[in-house]
Amino acid sequence: MDNLQLLIEAMDYIENNLTENMKTDDIANHLYCSKSTIEKLFKYVNNVSIRDYIIRRRMSMAAREIARYPEKSLLDIGVQYGYGSNEAFTRAFESVWQTSPSEFRKNPADYELFPGYKIDRELMEDINMSGKKKVDISELYDCFRERRGCYFVVGDIRSLVPINDISVKAGDLAIITAMKRMENAAGEEDILFRIGGDEFVILTNSTDAAYAEAVCKEILSHNGECIVWEGREIPMSMYAKTVCFEGSGCLRYSELFTKLQSEINEEFKRISEEQ
Repeated sequence: MDNLQLLIEAMDYIENNLTENMKTDDIANHLYCSKSTIEKLFKYVNNVSIRDYIIRRRMSMAAREIARYPEKSLLDIGVQYGYGSNEAFTRAFESVWQTSPSEFRKNPADYELFPGYKIDRELMEDINMSGKKKVDISELYDCFRERRGCYFVVGDIRSLVPINDISVKAGDLAIITAMKRMENAAGEEDILFRIGGDEFVILTNSTDAAYAEAVCKEILSHNGECIVWEGREIPMSMYAKTVCFEGSGCLRYSELFTKLQSEINEEFKRISEEQ
């Protein structure tokens, strides 16, 4: 099995066993490879360890359970994702969401902060293992079709790498902060989803350009405000841009995803050239 296939099989195994007592040894045994081989490959491509990826995915799915099933106890959700006590579940949840499960339940966000990665085979080069990862937003595609002609607002963190250099957890806090800034700017009928590492999109329920521009302006108004990580204030800014695709309801999922990513990249390039 080559490296690309090994990685794809590892991710599939993880997604299919998030509620099981899964360890890296189990993944390696399933793939008939050494533990060190899959750990090094996973870290090289995804820039995160298998253990941390599993924790992020589990806590992302647990957050969705909390949001969608308010009658379900937090302990039951914790047990479902492999935690035998409220204390252990709370520690894991706080490490990802920077808040406790009980506080999250008071103001839940019904989407995945850390969606599962998908490896694009066509863009992945077998030798160098360079390529693009994308996340599955296909569940939203029916909504895209229904809101044909409505505006998108795309957003991205400016200079996330230096924040990650301080601490990966500081980077996670920056991603959560970006999500909250966009969530607070969005209207009640707008939909926020994540399409990449630090890239978010708001699908508005409006064909009014002025409405989308107001949402964008509100996001950008918080540029320069600080996140606080272990007592250290770190300024954080975002890119934001309004987008409307004519006939977007007819686009295939892969085309729409690519176009949204392209708009974010163009805004990044434009801002960089102005600096």
